[in-house]
Amino acid sequence: MAEKQNIEKDAGRLAVLERIKEYEKKGWWSKDVEEDPPTIPLTPDKVDYLNKKLSNRFLTWLVNVGAQRFIKNLVKDGKMIIREIKGIENYEAVDKEGVVITCNHFNPFDNFAIHYALFPYLYDHHRVLYKVIREGNYTNFPGIYGLFFRHCNTLPLSANFSTMKKFMEAVKVLLARGEKILVYAEQGMWWNYRKPRPLTVGAFKFAAENKVPVLPMFITMEDSEKIGPDGFPIQEYTLNIMPAIYPDKDKTVKENMVLLRDKNYAAWKDCYEKFYGIPLVYETEDEAFKSENVSGTENSSVAENGSSKAGGSSAMGDESSKTGAGSGAQDGSSKSAGGSSATAESSPSQEA
Repeated sequence: MAEKQNIEKDAGRLAVLERIKEYEKKGWWSKDVEEDPPTIPLTPDKVDYLNKKLSNRFLTWLVNVGAQRFIKNLVKDGKMIIREIKGIENYEAVDKEGVVITCNHFNPFDNFAIHYALFPYLYDHHRVLYKVIREGNYTNFPGIYGLFFRHCNTLPLSANFSTMKKFMEAVKVLLARGEKILVYAEQGMWWNYRKPRPLTVGAFKFAAENKVPVLPMFITMEDSEKIGPDGFPIQEYTLNIMPAIYPDKDKTVKENMVLLRDKNYAAWKDCYEKFYGIPLVYETEDEAFKSENVSGTENSSVAENGSSKAGGSSAMGDESSKTGAGSGAQDGSSKSAGGSSATAESSPSQEA
């Protein structure tokens, strides 16, 4: 207990938590709370989504070997604690088809928890988990982080129309051949935030257009006895995998985008309320998000014109971890509506 009292909470993380409170109050659900560097535009010639080049295939293989070892060491060293995986049968039910996976976005390493849970189903069957990431994560970082962002099965978004056309064509090919694509439908990462946020409808365009299911995953958290270097408790994760949601063949793409978003949100809300034993309530001034019928925002993310702001994730981590993105409950309780995350070492940014 003395150790908990002697570790000062990181000032940068405390500032982010205050911003989250402000954004929730104002209903800015998809707005970034981290301070990302300006984005360098991604042009079509700078990305090989389908790894057609031999050099890119080799680098992807190399980076994936390193990523597997890195993730397993996180668990071994207690820097990421996976307490339980629930509903793996729901993944098994769609193992052989293309799937869009959604997950709440609260930590730079939350996609690592998904990787860890799916290792036996992905790599043993020569599959990988593709991740939609923000443009800046792909273009901004040199060195080892840049290598991981560019070669860890990432699908970067772009403000460039031609690049986004290439992106959407690649998504179509990947889903048709049975790949799994992780999308963060909440968009920005809200560190230490446990509630499911209203979802952006554009993130469901991939599934609606390609007539594939959405597999909702929701990570719930509890404080462990360990304190991270940021002064917050390292979290114990429970990965909840819910039944797949399918587009309605009688609806249009736009109608299915809304349908998938609403059903995904309802599944997350139900999971949240059952796990934490409390109703989902937002501390917001926005009357539209005080009702029982919240499901998403009007922000279309990947809109019909191919604009780039979809639910993006990262390949390896987040710049926020440089200020201690490793742990913590927002209010210090072990099972609350606040927020939490697992411990992380220094690495670049991951918001949508």
